[in-house]
Amino acid sequence: MAQDDRTRDDGTSDDVMLRLCREDDIPAVTAIYFHAVATGRASFELEPPDEAEMGRRRAALVAGGYPYLVAERAGAVVGYAYAGPYRTRPAYRGTVETSVYLRPDQAGRGLGRRLLERLIAEATAAGFRQMVAVIGDSHNVASIALHAALGFRHVGVLTSVGWKHGTWLDTVLMQRPLGPGDGTPPDR
Repeated sequence: MAQDDRTRDDGTSDDVMLRLCREDDIPAVTAIYFHAVATGRASFELEPPDEAEMGRRRAALVAGGYPYLVAERAGAVVGYAYAGPYRTRPAYRGTVETSVYLRPDQAGRGLGRRLLERLIAEATAAGFRQMVAVIGDSHNVASIALHAALGFRHVGVLTSVGWKHGTWLDTVLMQRPLGPGDGTPPDR
């Protein structure tokens, strides 16, 4: 289980704490996701869900043993990340899909990397064997570069599969092994 983390990889202290998402974080998580859905192309949702729906989604993931993290700075949630089922059929049980969202004013500060690094560690500890990033816009070079830097490899592009904000969008698929990867049967 995740513990609070106030230390950066270089050992220096930081004003950001990574921790498990709590129910009382849902208003901030909802606001971050609202902005992503309403103005961005990372999510293919067209209507931002309300707090009740976001709370239900979080509860279902946590109950399923999936990691759900937040980044907190100065007492405010400024980003979040979670792993969820890649697909619902049982044969996919060892594979998770990533989601990382930040408040717009937090982009470019290394926070997404820290959240994704922690998410990889938590998913590995939970016994998952593969992690898939379904990047909802082939022009999202920052997300593609982040995932590549953390060991994800490009495995495909689904062209023109989403229509949002008046344009067709591609989906980039990236993948990385967790723990022993496909060397042994999944633990889950």
